[in-house]
Amino acid sequence: MHSPQQTITESSRWTRAEWWMLTVSCLAVALVVAAMAALYSALPEIAVETGATQAQLTWIVDGYTLVLACLVLPAGAIGDRYGRRAVLVIGLAIFTIASALPLLLSDPAWLIAARAIAGAGAALVMPSTLSILTAGFAAVHRGRAVGVWAGVAGSGAVLGILGAGVLLERWSWVSVFVGLTAAGALLAALACTIAESSQHDHPPVDWVGAAAAAVAVAGIVFATIEFPARGWADPIVLASAGAGMLATAFFILIELRSSAPLLDVRLFAKRGFSAGSLSVAIQFLVTFGVFLLLVQYLQLILGYGPLASALGLVPMTVPLIVISVIAPRLSQRFGLRVMTVAGLVTIAVGLMLVSRMTVDARYLDLLWPLLIMSAGLGLCTAPATYAIIAETPESKHGVAAAVNDAAREIGAAMGIAVAGSVLAAGYTRHIQPALPQLPEPARGPVSDSLAAALEIAAQAGPMAQPLVDYAKEAFVNGSSQATLTLAILTAAAAVLLAILAPGTTPRDHKTTASSTAPAHRDSVG
Repeated sequence: MHSPQQTITESSRWTRAEWWMLTVSCLAVALVVAAMAALYSALPEIAVETGATQAQLTWIVDGYTLVLACLVLPAGAIGDRYGRRAVLVIGLAIFTIASALPLLLSDPAWLIAARAIAGAGAALVMPSTLSILTAGFAAVHRGRAVGVWAGVAGSGAVLGILGAGVLLERWSWVSVFVGLTAAGALLAALACTIAESSQHDHPPVDWVGAAAAAVAVAGIVFATIEFPARGWADPIVLASAGAGMLATAFFILIELRSSAPLLDVRLFAKRGFSAGSLSVAIQFLVTFGVFLLLVQYLQLILGYGPLASALGLVPMTVPLIVISVIAPRLSQRFGLRVMTVAGLVTIAVGLMLVSRMTVDARYLDLLWPLLIMSAGLGLCTAPATYAIIAETPESKHGVAAAVNDAAREIGAAMGIAVAGSVLAAGYTRHIQPALPQLPEPARGPVSDSLAAALEIAAQAGPMAQPLVDYAKEAFVNGSSQATLTLAILTAAAAVLLAILAPGTTPRDHKTTASSTAPAHRDSVG
């Protein structure tokens, strides 16, 4: 007869199948998150080689995240209905094919289109990876598995920048797409080796709700991306924002009336679910917004190469991953509100310090604010994800994972949009006084981006040094404004979540700490 202590010890061990499931799921989510940031290191070269403007560079990055955000919610429901592994494999296949397209077509418009298609594949991948874990792991193991997944997902951006930096050190920007294609193909094969997972009961997919959700996200995010450049009075921005809000209202209405809704919007009445969703969104808004700024700062201001700039961000992963693994346990002790507010305040402090960087700053001046920021991310990433999952019925974990991922991608898209737009507006405004002194053909490229200004200055020789200095000052000014904007948004979210988030961390829906079997409503095999 086993003692209670022996039973607890045995139940706490992960099986070989669970380890492999976790490995494949984490690698897959790391790939699609890495793909969001991998091009950051290549943006200066893409601008020069393809003639892309600053606005097109923003869309090359944001086209991926926008489509991902639009489709991730229905993708989670499709995985629950037809099989999470199957959807994961199909998503990786689409991602792989789309990542190969830039090897043949390098025009900026084609790059944006290819990235959008890759985003559709990534939308199928992201919720599948998390719902495979929540369905396949026993409740007693689930929190730790989600913590590992959240830490890897949070670090994926740095891994993408690092991988791209290694490739760009020796080859051109096209090599980034070669790497994404190869990694996608390999993971599609590996994903075929894990167990299938789906619901026993098969309600129909809410396609009307899926379309409404996609239009709502697309309209609101597109308006957010375009309004800094066009202004709120622009007809395109107004139409986009209006369509997004109308689609949101329509989505809520039909979901409340549906017998098998894509998303039970009543879940947002649960404080843990809504607080977790908002926390995840602001975390990714900050992460991808600041990475867009930092990679260009390291390369264009400090003069780092692609690999050196990527290595400069790697230290961020250490506190993020370490704290993410222990954060679920801390959250059970101190509560979701404490973890969330503490994390966001810490992030805001780090961002405030980053916003003070100057043209003459050194790497060490930047490193310790980044470590502060990543520690804050580690505190709130896993608890937010776990709160979303815990407040959701187990048969809907695919949709819960999709809500988590939708919050991430909407946040990422808006972070890139806000940071990129504020940077572009600040740079353009501060470079204007220098333009009349330049030849007419050079004014457009110089006003478009710092990378183009440095390229023109390099061709002109030493006499162009004043232009270099002026352009760098303009870039740093715009970057500082963008980082400060991110800090203000994070601080505002911390205040809101101090009111909204529950004091205690939600417990797994219909589970107890002694549960050791996968969810009974799910089929894993």
